[in-house]
Amino acid sequence: MPYQSTIFGQLLKALPRAHFERLAVRYRQGRRKRSLSDWNHLVAMVFSQASGSRSLRDLERVVERQPGVARHLGLGGLKRSTLSDANALRPAGVFEDVARMLSGELAGRGLAGEIVRLIDATQCVASRKMTEWTGRGGLKLHMMYEPGSERPVCFAVTPQNVNDTVIASTMPVQGGATYVFDKGYYSFAFWARIDAAGSRFVTRLKSTSPVRVLTEHPVDSSSAVRRDVTARLNERLKGTRQHPLPKPLRIIDVTITGGRTITLASNDLESPAEEIAGLYKQRWQIELFFKWIKQNLKLGHFFGHSRNAAIIQIMSALIVYMLIRIASLNAKATLGLQASARLAQALLLARRPIADIFRPPPILASSPPNQLELWR
Repeated sequence: MPYQSTIFGQLLKALPRAHFERLAVRYRQGRRKRSLSDWNHLVAMVFSQASGSRSLRDLERVVERQPGVARHLGLGGLKRSTLSDANALRPAGVFEDVARMLSGELAGRGLAGEIVRLIDATQCVASRKMTEWTGRGGLKLHMMYEPGSERPVCFAVTPQNVNDTVIASTMPVQGGATYVFDKGYYSFAFWARIDAAGSRFVTRLKSTSPVRVLTEHPVDSSSAVRRDVTARLNERLKGTRQHPLPKPLRIIDVTITGGRTITLASNDLESPAEEIAGLYKQRWQIELFFKWIKQNLKLGHFFGHSRNAAIIQIMSALIVYMLIRIASLNAKATLGLQASARLAQALLLARRPIADIFRPPPILASSPPNQLELWR
């Protein structure tokens, strides 16, 4: 009978070990415990997320009861104390680099067309023991997400009191793309950087920002658009500081579900107002992504209390998401990612082709009639 790797082993094929070793060598410092290599550390943390382990003790028990599989994955003799020390002391940068590498693998593997990037952040409730470095014990996962390929493009983990605009200023801006974000990223300097790169942005305008209308555009009374104008913001900010974006902007009032009206701002002066409003509506997709990882992966309880351990756990969750996404694309899945992720968790150590979990089960033919049965 031919050898069949486990579902988890097949997920890891998207992460070549030789490539990982080249990433890990840049972060090595001091001596490593012989019982846990850099690769085994990564595999253990990814396995903890993929299997739904609620603690390092749970992970240790699962590995103990699967000795054959554990040896094959290099996890034989895994101890929670060793793993806890590794999470606290080994640089989390290697996990971040692995997540970026997998994100690059997903680039271009989605819907063709315009590149749209959604920017947002979500809070993760952490232990009170983390208050030493978080301030209040809460964490934020900042992200730029590409809905076309369903991949996180860039990400960062910070204490919850770090302003979103601080992280946005470090995010890369690609020319020709469209960036969509809410009022949490209300920074004219950030808007100006996107505009200078030849990209488009769509965001919310605060009611406290006065504008001078230059041109009014007709609107269709049957659409959700209530007002469409070209306008300028104040040319000066507080004091004598010049506005970083002294260009006309598109200001659009849109009625959303529930009857509330929101005001959008964009540097796109040509596209129809309905198209710009539709772009902002896409921002909901990053909210769905955050909901997915919180429901299907373990980000509600952290295994360690240090900043390093928290980042490792969050990066492990993103790695699992992208491994499942890559396997789903390779298998040309017909099941949704939610159902596929739950099947993968249930069958993680089963030895069967991974394509089986991404497609509906085959329809079994009805059993043939009993040849010896007499006619009645």
